[in-house]
Order: sequence, then structure tokens, then C-alpha cells
Amino acid sequence: MASGLRDWLDKPNAGRGVHLAADDGGWEFRDYGALAGAARRTATALIEEGVRPGDVVCVILPTDFTCVETYYGVWAAGATVCLITPPLFQDGDEYVAHVAAILRQARPALTVASDELAPLAAQAMDEAGISGTPWRPRQGEAEAEVREAGELALLQFTSGSSGAPRGVMVTWENLEANIELIARTAGFEDGDVVASWLPLYHDMGLIGCFITPITVQASLRLMRPDQFIRDPARWVRCFAEAAHTATPPFALAYAARRIKPEQLEGVDLSGWRSVIVGAEPIDPHALESFARMAEPFGFPREAFMPAFGMAETTLLVTMDQVRRRPLAVRPDAASLEFGRPVGIVEWHELGEQSLGAKAGWIVGCGTPQDDVPVRIVDDEGNPLPDGSLGEIVVGGASACGGYYAGAEGKSTRFEDGSVFTGDAGFFYEGQLFVLGRMGDSIKARGRSVYVEDLEAKVAEVCGMHKGRIVVVGVPGAGTRGLALFAETGDASWAPAVREMLRRRLGDVEVTIVIGSGLIQRTSSGKPRRRFMWERLQAGELDGATVL
Repeated sequence: MASGLRDWLDKPNAGRGVHLAADDGGWEFRDYGALAGAARRTATALIEEGVRPGDVVCVILPTDFTCVETYYGVWAAGATVCLITPPLFQDGDEYVAHVAAILRQARPALTVASDELAPLAAQAMDEAGISGTPWRPRQGEAEAEVREAGELALLQFTSGSSGAPRGVMVTWENLEANIELIARTAGFEDGDVVASWLPLYHDMGLIGCFITPITVQASLRLMRPDQFIRDPARWVRCFAEAAHTATPPFALAYAARRIKPEQLEGVDLSGWRSVIVGAEPIDPHALESFARMAEPFGFPREAFMPAFGMAETTLLVTMDQVRRRPLAVRPDAASLEFGRPVGIVEWHELGEQSLGAKAGWIVGCGTPQDDVPVRIVDDEGNPLPDGSLGEIVVGGASACGGYYAGAEGKSTRFEDGSVFTGDAGFFYEGQLFVLGRMGDSIKARGRSVYVEDLEAKVAEVCGMHKGRIVVVGVPGAGTRGLALFAETGDASWAPAVREMLRRRLGDVEVTIVIGSGLIQRTSSGKPRRRFMWERLQAGELDGATVL
């Protein structure tokens, strides 16, 4: 299968390329001609190793030029790339178990790992029942011709916790359609520069800030996440030259707290045209705090482009491509019931009122484009009128076809060319407003944490059987929330559980409910999570005590 995503390997622009942040504060540069040659020589070595078109190749590498060359080397060989994160905050055993779960599902023809990560990769391969050893990246003598590719471009494992990783099947058509959508809505122009610190294993970092700029041969300035954490001003200084980026909102709040005015002295940010903001609920306070920090240096608030997307839709679904200040609304909490109209108590455009506007406020994520239709449906899948709260359903060429190897989703499901996202939302003034997951997971720190994993951790802390505990992701306006139902009369464990959840999830509102007979189940024994929460909200959950 031919694809325009690989055209640059045959026609590289030697005047542009990738700048990688060095740890000494400088930058290392390689132009697209050098990168294309190295990628094609890597493809030669992969082909010699037996990699064929359509094979899955798992790649476990730090963000460096070897990673860039290996990634495109796999594509040049016609294979499917599956990027796996290097270890971040997990201990060794937890990380090995996570990688093994991915390998067990992906069944790669080859697992590529750097020298320092090879021992952990080897353990994961052994645990997954995969023979052999990790393949160290290397290049052949000659530059391979770009081979015809199989159906899948990417196997994009969702950014969830270790319990049940699932690989989204991203076809070349999915990826091409989404990259065109990103470039169009963000306003990419020839010669633009992109800057990013996002990790490449995450869909926003990989597709939005890596594949997209390389496909159009824009110049790319790429930092690692740890470099951003140490010096967020270094990222902001990139926008004296760069025009585009993407980031979760927590990073904007972090940068606003950490950056001192003297660190940006002499920097002109007036050419910064798009900041795609997503991956978690968007806090208007974070946007306003960042704008106030950067505005004296020319940063335009209209550059903020709040967005909604997910791996199951390749990446982007909606983004506000109209240059205007983001719109924040505060819904009436009592009206947040599925299938019912959402009452809006107040609204404002990003500005003075946004300071301190956290809990209860949400930011609009733009208007759907014709080629990515979005609808809101009720529990039965029936369309709801604008303004009503329901499940967000996405169609179009970016909607992926399912999970790899028959893996089953939790909140998200695929039906008739559409993705039923498992996210709750509504339309207001033409824009999509997203409340978050509907019961089976919660977005925290840019990843989906599944409630089954949290239930197991809660059971460890409180000493109860897991069957007596149900955790529900609670959609709310501008907040991340959890409700914990426990069939017990003893609440002595509650402080320890709250502390564990705070460490694991960050700033998440936790409601603990105890009592007998609380847990409602389906005929197949699955907890009716959202039903339990709605009954509690309606005061119809008998015997419940809220802590």
C-alpha cells in the first residue's frame, strides 16, 4: 500500500529537519536528507533480519535520532510500528508486566530495544512467551527501496494503566486523514516550525507533534518530557521561531508557575499561531495563567486551540480553527443527567473571569468538521438534540476499526464505522463540550486509568475483597471525579485510600460511599457503575452513607 506519509523518504528537503534538545542546553540537528538515508539503511537491516510488509515491530527506545531513524526504517520496510514507552515512574516489575501485556497482544515479528533498555525488554519478551532477544538498532550498507506496506501503519496502544492495554489498529488511510485534519485546522503553512516536548508513545505526541510535521517536512524542535520538567522556559523560547505545538493543560499551568519573566527576556512570541490543548479536561484557569505569563512577550490568546481526540479516532476529533478566545461555560450540576438538556449557569471568553475558574467550568473544544462527523446519543444510541448530555460518537475516515487481535474495549466500542467514545459531552453554541469518561475509566495526567485497576489497589489498602468495591469515573464540569462504593460499615480505611488515590491520580475529587447492598450488577455480573452514581445523585440509593 502506497502512502504519502512516507514520500519524504524519497524526496527529502535537505534544508529542513529535526532539532533534538541536548542535555547541555543546546540542540543537535539532522536534515531530512540525512534522516531519510539513515531510515532506509535501517530498513535494509530490518529486511535482512526477516521483517516483512505487514509485520508488527515493537520499538522501545528513548527519544533520540536512533528512535527517529528506526521508526521510519520500520515504515520503509513496509511494517507496522508499535512504539512502547521507556520506563518512567514504574518500578522494574511493574514496567516489565506492562510491556509483556503489550507484547502478548501485539505478537511482534521483532522487538527493538536500546542497549540500556534491552534487559527489561528481554524480561518482558520472556514473560509474554516470545522467544529470542531484543534487536539492537543498526543500519545496513545500502539504502533500501521503500517497500509496499501492509494495511496498518500503527498499532497505537491506549495510554491506560497496566491492567489491560489494547492496541488500536490505525490504518494508513486513518492516519493520512487525521494528519490532513490537524494540518488544516491548525493552519500549517509551508516553512512553519513545530516545537514539542510530548512523549512519542502517546498519540498526541506521536501523531500531532512528530508524524504530522515530518510528513509535511516542517522543521521540528523536539524535547524530552524530563527536559521540559527541568526547564519549561526552554520550550517556550522555541516559539520565537516555532508556530505550532500541542500540550495537555497541566503543562501550561506548570510553565506559568515555574517560568520567571527574566527567562524570556528578549523573546518575541507574537508569531506563535497554535497551541492545541487536550488529553485531559481543560481548565480555563490554566489557560489564563499561561496567557498572563506569556502575553508581555507577544503571545496571542487566540493561539489557544482547545481540542478533543483519542487514540481510537487516530487522534484529533474537534479543534476550534476559528482564531478567537476559548469559550468557558459553567453547567448547572443538577442538570448533568444523560439524555437531558444541560443548563448553562454562566459563560465567559478566556480572560479575567478565568482566573480561579476551576471546578465547575469546562472549555469548548471546537466545532466538528464535515469529514469528521460528531453526534451525541443516549444510552440506546439514539441521537439527542443539541444541548443534551450524552455519549460522544465519532465517524469519518479517522475513525479506527477496532482493537488488535480481537481485544475488547471497556467504555469505547466500534460499530458500523463509528467510534462510541465512552465520553460524555454536549453541544453549546456549536462547540463540543466534553465532561469525560462515563464510568469505566478516568483521565489523569494525560492517560486513561481504568477503574478495575483502581479497585484492585483500593482492595489492597483497605483489606476488603475486590467484589465488595466498585469505583466509578464521574463526569463533571472542569473536574476529574471518582465515586468509590464499598459494601461495609467500617470507614477507618478511608484516609489511606484517599491518599493512595491522590498519589496515583493527582487532583481528583473522590466521593466515598459505604453501606450494605450498594452494588448493583447486570445479569452477567458486571457492576452498573453509572447507574449506581445516578441513583446516589437522585437520593435513591438506600442505605448509603457518603463520607
